[in-house]
Amino acid sequence: MSKAITFETTGGPEVLRWVDVEVGDPGDGQVRLRHTAVGLNFIDTYHRTGLYPLELPSGIGLEAAAVVDAVGDGVEDVQVGDRVAYASPPPGAYARERLMPADRLVKLPRSVDDRTAAAAMLKGMTAQYLLRRVFHVQPGDTILFHAAAGGVGLIACQWAKRLGATVIGTVGSEEKAELARAHGCDHTIVYTREDFVPRVREITDGVGVPVVYDSVGADTWEGSLDCLSRFGTLVSFGNSSGPVPPFAPTTLSTKGSLFLTRPTLFHYTAERDDLVDSANELFEVLAKGSVAVEVNQTYPLEDAAQAHRDLEARANTGSTVLLP
Repeated sequence: MSKAITFETTGGPEVLRWVDVEVGDPGDGQVRLRHTAVGLNFIDTYHRTGLYPLELPSGIGLEAAAVVDAVGDGVEDVQVGDRVAYASPPPGAYARERLMPADRLVKLPRSVDDRTAAAAMLKGMTAQYLLRRVFHVQPGDTILFHAAAGGVGLIACQWAKRLGATVIGTVGSEEKAELARAHGCDHTIVYTREDFVPRVREITDGVGVPVVYDSVGADTWEGSLDCLSRFGTLVSFGNSSGPVPPFAPTTLSTKGSLFLTRPTLFHYTAERDDLVDSANELFEVLAKGSVAVEVNQTYPLEDAAQAHRDLEARANTGSTVLLP
C-alpha cells in the first residue's frame, strides 16, 4: 500500500485528500515509479477546480522526478534503477508511487538533480515551446512576458535573454520585480501600481511588441492585445486570474491584424521525438548555466492543499516542489 493525493469532487484546496492507494504491477508499456520530487503547477489548480475537467475520482499532478522501480513487457528505453522525469498526463504525480506509460519518460542526466527536474520539466519545456516553436524569438526582438517572477516566467525570461531578446516583464510587487530583473528582465512593470500598456508603448517608442506571453488570462487580456505591434501574436497559455471572456474575432483585425493562439505543452510533446528534443534542449541550457531553476518553496506531499492555497494567492516565487 502506498500514499497519494486524490479528489472526488471539484472545489477549493480542501477537496484534496491524502489517502492509501494500491499501485500494483506495471502492464505492457508501463513502468512503476517511486517519486523523489513532485512539481507544483497552476494547471493542477485548474484540474482541482474543474476548469479543465477530469473524470472523478482522480489523482492530480503532471510532473515529477522518480526512480524506475519495475518495468512491464515491451519497455526498452528505461530499466529498473534509472533516474527519470516526466511532465505529461495522465494526472497522478501527487503520489509516492505510481504507474506511468514508459514513452512519456525521459532519462535524467547527472547534471540535473531530482528537485530541479521536478521543478523544471513542465515549466522548462513550456518555456521551450513558447520561445522556440509557438513564436520563434530572434535576437533583437522585444517581448512582453506576464507573471515574470513565476515558475515559467523566471525560466522563460532567462532563456529569452539568452536568445538575444529585450524582455519586458509584469509582476505584482517590487520584490518580484527585483527577482525578475535578476533573471533576465530588462524592464519590469509592477501592474498593481502602474498600467502596463502605456509603459510598454513607452519602452517600445510607441510601436508595441511582436509577441505577448500571457498566462494570467482575464485580468490582462485587453491590455495584452493593446501592447502588440501590427501583425503581433498573443500567446494565451494560462488563466490564473480566470478564463478570457468571449470576444469578436474582428477585435484582432481592428487592433492590427493580430494573431492569437491558445497552445498547450501536451500537444507540442505528444510525439515521442518532440518530447525528447524538448527535454534535451532544456537539459542543455540548464547544464550550460544559461537558465537557472530556483526551487523557492518545498512542502511535504501530504500538505498539497496548503501549497495550492499559497500558489493561488500568488504568495510564491519561482518553482515549488512537493516532497513524498
